Amino acid sequence: MQGKGFIKFMAILLGIVCLYSLSFNLVTYNVEKKAKEYAKGDAVKEKAYLDSMATVPVYPGLGLTYQQVKGKEINLGLDLKGGMNVTMEISLAELTKSLAGNPTDANFNEALKNAQQQMNTGGKDFISLFVNEYEKLVPNGKLADFFANQDNSTVLKSNSSNSEVKNYLSKEANSAIDRSFIILRSRIDGFGVVSPNMQKQEGSNRIFIEMPGIQDKERVRKLLQGSAELQFWQVYQNDETYGVLDNINKTLAAAVKDTVATTLAVAGDTTKKGGKLAGLTTKGNTADTSKATKAINEAKKNPLFALLQPAVAPNEAGQMSFIPGAVVGISMQKDTAKVNAFFAKAEVKPIIPSNMKFMWSAKPRTGTKLFELYAIKVTSLDGKPDLGGDAIANARADFDQQNRPEVTMFMTSEGATKWKKITADAAADPSNKKAIAIVLDNTVYSAPTVQNEIPNGVSSISGSFTQEDTKDLANILKAGKLPAPAKIVSDFVVGPSLGQQAIHSGLASFIIAFIVILAFMAMYYNKAGWVANLALVINLFFIMGILAAFHAVLTLPGIAGIVLTIGLSVDANILIFERVREELAHGKSTAVAIRAGFKHAMSSIIDSNVTLFILGFILAIFGTGPVRGFAVTLMVGIVTSLFAAVAISRVIFEGLLNKKASISFDNSVTRNAFKNIAFNFVGRRKLYYIISSLIIVLGVVFYVKNGGLHLGVDFKGGRTYMVKFDKAMNTEDVAKKLTTNFDGEEALVKTAGTDNSLKITTPFHINDQDQNADKVVETALRKGLDELGAKYSIESSQKVTPTIASDIIYGAYGAILFSCIVMFIYILVRFKKWQYGLGAVIALFHDVLLVLSFYTILDGVLPFPLEIGQDFIAAILTVMGYTMTETVVVFDRIREKLGETGKADVYGEERNTLINFALNSTLSRTILTSLTVFFVLMVIFIFGGDSIRGFIFALLIGRIIGTYSSLCISTPIVIDLSKDEKKK
Repeated sequence: MQGKGFIKFMAILLGIVCLYSLSFNLVTYNVEKKAKEYAKGDAVKEKAYLDSMATVPVYPGLGLTYQQVKGKEINLGLDLKGGMNVTMEISLAELTKSLAGNPTDANFNEALKNAQQQMNTGGKDFISLFVNEYEKLVPNGKLADFFANQDNSTVLKSNSSNSEVKNYLSKEANSAIDRSFIILRSRIDGFGVVSPNMQKQEGSNRIFIEMPGIQDKERVRKLLQGSAELQFWQVYQNDETYGVLDNINKTLAAAVKDTVATTLAVAGDTTKKGGKLAGLTTKGNTADTSKATKAINEAKKNPLFALLQPAVAPNEAGQMSFIPGAVVGISMQKDTAKVNAFFAKAEVKPIIPSNMKFMWSAKPRTGTKLFELYAIKVTSLDGKPDLGGDAIANARADFDQQNRPEVTMFMTSEGATKWKKITADAAADPSNKKAIAIVLDNTVYSAPTVQNEIPNGVSSISGSFTQEDTKDLANILKAGKLPAPAKIVSDFVVGPSLGQQAIHSGLASFIIAFIVILAFMAMYYNKAGWVANLALVINLFFIMGILAAFHAVLTLPGIAGIVLTIGLSVDANILIFERVREELAHGKSTAVAIRAGFKHAMSSIIDSNVTLFILGFILAIFGTGPVRGFAVTLMVGIVTSLFAAVAISRVIFEGLLNKKASISFDNSVTRNAFKNIAFNFVGRRKLYYIISSLIIVLGVVFYVKNGGLHLGVDFKGGRTYMVKFDKAMNTEDVAKKLTTNFDGEEALVKTAGTDNSLKITTPFHINDQDQNADKVVETALRKGLDELGAKYSIESSQKVTPTIASDIIYGAYGAILFSCIVMFIYILVRFKKWQYGLGAVIALFHDVLLVLSFYTILDGVLPFPLEIGQDFIAAILTVMGYTMTETVVVFDRIREKLGETGKADVYGEERNTLINFALNSTLSRTILTSLTVFFVLMVIFIFGGDSIRGFIFALLIGRIIGTYSSLCISTPIVIDLSKDEKKK
């Protein structure tokens, strides 16, 4: 075998990379295990322990801190960890209105209204819709009259055409979305989310955000939907502020006990009384006890300075002196809220001058969790900042003369005048130049020292910036000029208890499915099966290692993708082993048969895996959230499967052959399986057409009877709640009670796996734009549930507005149509006949229709809901992948047979015979791979949890339909498409 050394090298190299990537999970596991042992069930102590380890090196040899290692491990998605995701929509209507100076023109505002309505029904480009609507209302109207002004005179003139205005608005809209992304990201970072996932949904004005571990949904909604206000403030110097802080500290010490001191004192008392912390005190820890007592006394004596360290340092003489600058103190992140609480106390407020207010830095100091405190100087009577964000006309990332990254700002004409005065005042004293704080949402993003007066409104901000820092800061500086409110159009909350159930279910399905695969391969293929099993274990290791290396977010559908990939990876080995068995049946030696088997199976393996990879790629493009997670793991698994199942297994076989080892590919039970089979698939094709037609017609009947497909909340908009009761509930009784409380709006109630778990969906208040609408619906829900007289808990909630629902529908249509086009082109190129491509595409549509038909027929019959949602689209596309894989294998066998006979094509009865031969000769492979995948899917279906049961059911019936379609529909169709061809 050529390249054996290279394959070994690549396997070892990839193994080292995967081992390194997975090692971070092991390190974090050890740290978190110690935290649990230390806390003994106390969540506060556990969090405090992990906070204390944030900057401590925990990775031996590399010196990486716990915080750094945590950021490199495989992240768990919402369904495994619990948390929240939201889709934010940037209001381009309000942005456009603001750019025009908020005009009162009736036609202008009517055009905005019409454009927004079209966006809500599936429109994409708001700016184009607005311009078109305005030109309809005012055929000869000039948009430049609204938008051209002195501030944008370099890009727009009073005589600019509507097309030029449209281009200007499009650029500003894209810029506003980019800036909103930066602002939202900085807010989430400040919120303390571990491993958030943010994505701009290309081609739209929406931003998708995942926040694992977050449960305070009301706080998150306020955080994300709050106004992004940019301000410029003068600041007090450090030495000017210390007197105020010292006075606050003394007042607190004299008047009240500090929260920290009280907590520590209670802990000390508990220890003495033999309470929860008694175990921490032994005869050998008197030094620790003395240290704790000293800390308590210090906290009582200096309540503020125990949490807030003043900005002082020893001078050359060894005496403490103030550190020059605007920073007045530093505090740990966990203590900032306590410091704020001190400042808000009634006895402290009079001490703080009316022209002073405190603000924290937006980010901690590099490599720490220390936040800086600034004292903002209020110079106006109305309490407004010296300059607002509306003064910024533009900002860009730039470089100074030493090629260091900096930010260049351009003020408006009015802003330039104010900026000149502010900077002149700040730089007036050469020996004591002052700083200007740039504040976003009441946190200090930057506080540069002003070196000179800036007269022309153009200035720069420099510091220890990277290029990414200056790009982000430039975007943030521009945010104040273009107010573009962000609204939540979709949100999904899942509780940690559901996440823990999902973890156990996912692991159970994974382990059992893996064992099923290993047992089947070993029993059916004997010693060769163990080679395949070894390649399978290596493949699993590679999959997990690569996902860890790319910091992928692992979701329950992602685990399903891994398990499914394992099942599909066996397909390559089955293809090879079946070809080897054919060669052995012809009397060839084991060595010759193995080499011939790998050679002849390679074309089918590559074609089938490429088609499935293309489907995975389409899923990744069109899907979001769990669908994309499934697609990513599927694509990674396909690549690693090809390497492990083909290359590595070939090296193992070559090694066994060199050692003269005995290699068997069957046993007494499986030796003659699928021998002498000669089904007349082509001759019975009309019967198959009739069976498929009857199922589709029956599906149409049930479609009409049921009033259409059962669309999930993804597609029609609404709110869905997963509610768990302490006893079995009657769904009709629950629905009646909730409908009454929902003011007559529909409440669709279905069981979710068990009689005490219900899925409740309602469109109640879905079009209500009020921020309190969520509370109104949840209050009505709880009122209705309370009237049932049973204990319950709301496990999760999801909201999707009709706006985003229409986008998902069009995206689903696009995914299916686009995949069909791609499949047709690929098969046309590979097999050089349009009949093959068209036959495969017809089979794809056939499969989709059959799956939809079974969904309509069985909906309401099965004990779980059969909804048409995002997961169903993933299932449909995966089913299409199955069909393509099976069909391509048959097409490859036909092409191989034609090559053996020296013909380019055959016609008539000769073609029928050839296709029947191809179908029967690949039947063993088709049935074995179908059974293997079916077993895996059954395991996931049984043990995989309620959240993906409907999704896996679609794959199960899709697996059956795909096998049936590849044998009875797709290939026979080629005959009917080619029957009018004449033999050349």
